[in-house]
Amino acid sequence: MPDSFERLWTPHRMVYIQGENKPAGDDEQTCPFCRIAALPDREGLIVHRGRYAYAVLNLYPYAPGHLLICPYRHVADYTELTADETTEVADLTQQAMVVLRRASGPHGFNLGMNQGAVAGAGIAAHLHQHVVPRWAGDMNFLPVIGQTKALPQLLDQTWQLVHDAWRES
Repeated sequence: MPDSFERLWTPHRMVYIQGENKPAGDDEQTCPFCRIAALPDREGLIVHRGRYAYAVLNLYPYAPGHLLICPYRHVADYTELTADETTEVADLTQQAMVVLRRASGPHGFNLGMNQGAVAGAGIAAHLHQHVVPRWAGDMNFLPVIGQTKALPQLLDQTWQLVHDAWRES
């Protein structure tokens, strides 16, 4: 029976909710960030590669352009990074903000690392820094009431936009 509700279907979220892509172990063979680094850029959603770290679109973004800055080396804790890795993760975070401002004009950013599963890390075995672009009014009742996020752009379109903007920087 039809009712007065409009529905926004996001079936792609079930993969994340059911943990389908979460690694079974904590080793490099099961780590998605180690696997992604070995893929071609577009297939892995990598928008930029540095010497010690890379920038990749989050497969389950909070907002269009949500990037992860990942060291190539499989380490879990921020204190395990070398000085060179720490510097490059910080530099790529800054560059990501510049690139995202050029690509899509966000009004602000959320930056952060979740250290350990208890702190919210979905993949705790491989350190990664979140760079989440934000716009005024971009979050509404959907995440609170419906556990749903509406994303106005497909990942492949976002990849092209951010990849091109990074190349121009």
